[in-house]
Formats: sequence, structure tokens, C-alpha cells
Amino acid sequence: MSEHMSGAGAIRVVVADDQTVVREGIVMLLGLLPGIEVVGAAGDGEEAVALVERHHPDVVLMDLRMPRCDGVEATRRIRAAHPETEVVVLTTYADDDSLFPALRAGARGYLTKDAGAEEIARAVADVRSGAAGLSPQIQLRLLERLSGQPGDPGPAAGRPGSRSGELPDGLTVREAEVLALIAEGLSNAEIAQRLFVSQATVKTHINNLFAKTAVRDRAQAVAYAFRHGITGTQQ
Repeated sequence: MSEHMSGAGAIRVVVADDQTVVREGIVMLLGLLPGIEVVGAAGDGEEAVALVERHHPDVVLMDLRMPRCDGVEATRRIRAAHPETEVVVLTTYADDDSLFPALRAGARGYLTKDAGAEEIARAVADVRSGAAGLSPQIQLRLLERLSGQPGDPGPAAGRPGSRSGELPDGLTVREAEVLALIAEGLSNAEIAQRLFVSQATVKTHINNLFAKTAVRDRAQAVAYAFRHGITGTQQ
């Protein structure tokens, strides 16, 4: 553990993986990274949930396939009880069938187990700051799966005519467009560039949509967008 080296602004991390070599390797790697403090390591999902309850970490690196309680169920339980704790799933292959259920359960990003120190640090920092730690390819596949669900009307943002007047919580079409771009992982500057408006205007839209939807941060906004089908690239 690197607890003794923690700083005031350190990102507190729990690592969960049933393979001892993988788990200890990640803990060791994280211990060498500045600004990250490993506060616990778990060998299965049940232990991961217990460690989150005990330590309230900022981020959990969560293996998908573990005994007793797998990564998907552990993610669901952690996000329900501790929404302030973000989850990054660990997978052997980026096309793992469990990856998408884990993202739908509340995970904000993923890492393959051969990821290097820089990639791990970036993913942890991204989800801690409220961004989605997903590659464009994974984002596209996730949105396709979500929009293809039975009964799902498809992306609402940018297509107000598809279900006129039915944007949730009184969102305007423009606010829904901004929300969809947040769900794609874009920064305020990138959203402003995409919509040809100022960053001040984007911030106003974000403040308004946060107030209407009662979300507290960008991570919750992403979950809200997925839940309500407000996704898809704006034209």
C-alpha cells in the first residue's frame, strides 16, 4: 500500500481482481504514480464492496470476472450505495461481453489488463474529474447497444421531432444536445466548438440542465443521459 505517501489531493483507489499476480502488480504500479493512493485491494466483488464501505475511495479498479460477486454486480452495488465512488472496470479484452453490462451498472471507464502506468493514471484521473474513460469505439458500441434496446425510442437529443415535447424534466432541445455531448465525454470547450457557441453559453446550459435534472456532476449527467436515451452525435 502507498497510504503513508498520500497527499491532500491524492486520488484514493481500491483495486479488485481475483488474480493475485494481476492485483499485486496493479497495486505496485499505482504505488509508483504521483497523486494516487491505494487504500485497499480485494480478491472478489464482496470484498470490494466492503472495502468501499470502509474506505470511501474516489475510484475502484474493478475486475469483471471474480468469484462470489462479479464485477458487474459489485459495480451496481457500489454505485447505488456510494455514488461518489467511480468505477473503472478491468478486462482482458475490450470486447468482453461483461463490459457493457458493467457500464450500464454505472462504471465510467475501462482498462485492459495490459495497460501501462500512464494509461491507468489517465483513466483514474478522467473518471475522478467526471469524464467518461471510454475509447471512441467503445462509446459508439455502447450507444448503439443502448439505442437498440426494445422500447427505447433512440437518441432524443438533436431529434426533437421524434417524440415532441417529451424531453424529461423540462429540458430544452439545446440542453439535451449539450447533455448528449457530455455523455460523449466532451469538455466544455469541445462542446462550444461543436455547437458554435461560447464556453459561457455552454456553462449556462450545463447549469440549467444540472438544476432541472438534479444531477451533481458530469458523471451523474452521463448516467442520466444513458438512462433517458439522450445520446447520439449531434449534427
